[in-house]
Amino acid sequence: MVLRSLPNGDYFKTKKGEFEKLCSLQCTLDEVCDWFGVEDDTLNSWCKKTYGETFSVVFKKKRGKGQISLRRIQWRLAEHNPSMAIWLGKQYLGQRDSVEQVENKENIQIVNDVPKSKSV
Repeated sequence: MVLRSLPNGDYFKTKKGEFEKLCSLQCTLDEVCDWFGVEDDTLNSWCKKTYGETFSVVFKKKRGKGQISLRRIQWRLAEHNPSMAIWLGKQYLGQRDSVEQVENKENIQIVNDVPKSKSV
């Protein structure tokens, strides 16, 4: 656990693991700040001190675990959900819906038997 003194005398308490879990859940900077009860500049300073990089750089690196988890869930869903299987096929296998239009002009019949309206 890291304790960092804030200007008002409180301490910014965080665990790297907890911070990284929030990143893996795709939490925004504002959401992470709200979670820990700090301002964005405080969180950015903590990131620089802890990781040597800003929040946005750390976030890009740490969100990968969340993306992997989500992908794993999607693959499991595809085993039982045809819509998910089709979507994954379109995303990763280049599959697409094929709409076939056939035009048959031989059987077209023009009908011109619209009754004429009576004049008023």
